[in-house]
Amino acid sequence: MSTFTVLAAKEGNEIFRTWRIWVLPAIVMFFAVVGPPLAKITPELLGSVTGSAPGSLALPDATFSDAYGQWIKNLSQIVLFTIIIMYGGVVSSEIRDGTAAFVLSKPISRATFIAAKASIHAMFITVVFALGTLTTWFVTFLTFGTAPSGQLWGAAFLLLIYGLLALSYTMLFSVLIPAAAGAAGTGLGIYALLAVGAAWDPLATFGPSGVPGIAAAIAAGQEHVSPAWPSVTSLVAAAAALGVASLIFNRKEL
Repeated sequence: MSTFTVLAAKEGNEIFRTWRIWVLPAIVMFFAVVGPPLAKITPELLGSVTGSAPGSLALPDATFSDAYGQWIKNLSQIVLFTIIIMYGGVVSSEIRDGTAAFVLSKPISRATFIAAKASIHAMFITVVFALGTLTTWFVTFLTFGTAPSGQLWGAAFLLLIYGLLALSYTMLFSVLIPAAAGAAGTGLGIYALLAVGAAWDPLATFGPSGVPGIAAAIAAGQEHVSPAWPSVTSLVAAAAALGVASLIFNRKEL
């Protein structure tokens, strides 16, 4: 059995034995279940509030696109915040409690340590995103009677890439910053910078900043710029963050 396999098994066991196995899936599934019904009744609720106001306009009935848009909004905001906060201590906590030093006293490279963590947690996030998106599609179909899959899965796949980028740079900060709160806070700061960067067309068209907006447009069935460049640059940035994390961790005193 390779060292990577051993470390991967360790990370998998830690997911199932800690709060991570409950927190992210619970949040994702909550929004997947309540999102479509909420999207359906929102126009009715707003109409009941504003209907008696002079000059008020009748709101159009909700469609499956509204449910998809709500799902993508939740993924790109609350779920990504959760990922960043969850993984702020993914490396620093093991350094602090001595687990990393014990594991690396064996013939295991530090690069393999980082790679195993990134791989298993990326798989975990992927599975949770897929289950949440499948649930959203099913509940949308039950709620609206129609639910084309292409819009939803295309948008969710883009945001999965964005989520993996968030995981990667949060792991980098977890190597750099001893405190989990500090790493998570810095990760949220990078998220905010990416959101601001979306206002600049070159970054929105070619960089990771454009991913949430393009995903929202796909979910709504609207015209959008090609997601190819933002996807590629997000993956490159994620790989670069993990590469830098590995280099820094390799020189870090445990």
